[in-house]
Amino acid sequence: MRKIIAGLFISLDGVVDEPGDWHFPYFNDEMGRAVDATIVTADTLLLGRKTYDSFAGAWPERELEGGEDADFAKRLGDARKIVASRQQLEFSWRNSELLQGDLVEFVTALKSESGGDISMSGSVSIVRQLLEAGLIDELHLLVHPIAVRKGMRLFEDGKTIPLKLLRSETFETGVLNLVYAPEVAPPTGTYEEAKQQLPNV
Repeated sequence: MRKIIAGLFISLDGVVDEPGDWHFPYFNDEMGRAVDATIVTADTLLLGRKTYDSFAGAWPERELEGGEDADFAKRLGDARKIVASRQQLEFSWRNSELLQGDLVEFVTALKSESGGDISMSGSVSIVRQLLEAGLIDELHLLVHPIAVRKGMRLFEDGKTIPLKLLRSETFETGVLNLVYAPEVAPPTGTYEEAKQQLPNV
């Protein structure tokens, strides 16, 4: 079974909207390695239309320019890119295709195919749907030490989604690199049980 690894830039107050407006002051080599880790084992990218348009508008040109990020750009270009959109799209970036049919059904079948990991970057609405469906295996959150205070947040009102922390790391910039997986057996407890854990005073 293939893994889906989703990575997001997120503010301290949960905003994931327009990270280009607040993210770059915190970018360093540590974060570069963390971002690369979400893609290095993947041969497939699953993207929303907005994220795809952003990628397609930048990475093919960077690959052609042959700069320091050309190898990363080539890796993105060589990967199979599946775009979830209700619109019919025309693609100029190689190996790009439109997701056909229901998102959850398609991704469930995609995970059963042979191949490497499936990487997601941004694409918040898709991440939400796949988290709720239990289809994301790792959620990588790069939590920035800033309260943006406006814009779309990762989690909306809805059912509870328990997660377990797989690993964490603190960067020099104050960014937290948190990696979560679905919690199959979430913890249980009551207020009375919690009180019993308090020290006697």
